[in-house]
This record gives sequence, structure tokens and C-alpha cells, in this order.
Amino acid sequence: MSRLTWDGTGERFYQSGVSQGVFYPIAIGGGYGDGIAWNGLTSVNESPEGAEATDLWADNIKYATMRSAEDFKFSIGAYHYPEEFEECQGKATPTGLNGVHVGQQTRKAFGLCYRTEKSNDQAVGGYVIHVIYNATCDPSDQEFTTINDSPDAIEFSWDCSSLPVPVTGMKPTSTMTFDSIELGSAKMTALENLLYGNDSNAASLPTPDLIISTLKAVT
Repeated sequence: MSRLTWDGTGERFYQSGVSQGVFYPIAIGGGYGDGIAWNGLTSVNESPEGAEATDLWADNIKYATMRSAEDFKFSIGAYHYPEEFEECQGKATPTGLNGVHVGQQTRKAFGLCYRTEKSNDQAVGGYVIHVIYNATCDPSDQEFTTINDSPDAIEFSWDCSSLPVPVTGMKPTSTMTFDSIELGSAKMTALENLLYGNDSNAASLPTPDLIISTLKAVT
């Protein structure tokens, strides 16, 4: 046994950035359609809610603490978004009129994945892939202003919530993360072949169970 130490060489990890966003529209009949690269993604801010404590008292002492279910919420920021995302923000296209969008329609659910970079004080490079299931976005403000002598691009934003999906042996979840440093290149390649597609398969968003079984099969 030895005394704990802090901030040892190679142990000071941090994450940064957001990139390689992929949007997965809900397909007709259920499941997700082919993944679509999300260009212009600037931020994903995760903000879970719930898991609040309720104290139980008995015999004049705090007898137990119960916690409510956690609700996974997040927001997306982007300079641009896939055309297919219009249906997720409540805009529908009349048949045969591409480029026309009718607002205040039913908002469709979607899946999302994105990547953050992971490194440490020794510049050991890695990354984390984040996956979000069964999300819907709320109406959000969009400000359009005049062009002036300090031009800037409009950044769109959406507040989103999610409905958890099943995971065998665990509670349902809305999100999963995959750390390349811990999983290794072979497992990450297998994951990316699913999420991003390859020469044989289109990009897709598999269920948590399918992802887990695929990674376990990689030696």
C-alpha cells in the first residue's frame, strides 16, 4: 500500500473541442435512417436534470435517501445543420417543393453522435465519442440582424430532451460514451464502422445492446 498522489506524470487528462457530428433521422416504421454528417456543429452542452434526493425520516433520524429518475437534456449550437433536421425542428416540406418549409409541424425524434478530443500532460492523444438516443428539440430563439461593419454568421441553437432506450442488465439510457484510450483502436474502429459507415455499410445508430455486443466480439 502507498500514499495517494495527485497530478502524476501522464495522469492529467482533459477533454476539448467538438467535431464529427452525425445526425440520425428516425426512419419510417421505427429505428434510425442512415446517418448524415452534421457540418457546422459548434457546441453540444449536456445538462441532465432530476436525480433529486428525497430524504426519509424515521425514529427521529434520517432513515434513507431516495433519488428521482434522471432526465437527460442537452443543447446544440451550429452555424449550419442537415436539411433532414428541418423535420426535427417542426418544419415540413410540401410534396414536390424542395426548398419550401412549413413551420409549426410535428417535431420528429432523432439520434446524434459527436466527438471530443482527450489528451494529457504528455500529449497522449485520444478522443471520446458521445452517442445520444431518441432526442427531440424544443422551439428556440433565432435572431436575425442586419449586416454591419462587424459581420458575423448566425449561430442556431436548440434545446433538446430525450427518452431513454433499453439496455440489457441496466436501466434504460439516453446516452453512451466511448473512450478511445481505454477501448483501444480495434474496438473504436468497429464502433466507427457502425456509426460512420464504411465501404460495406451505411452509417447507422445501433441499439446500445448491439454496440456492446459488437465491441465485446472484438479481440
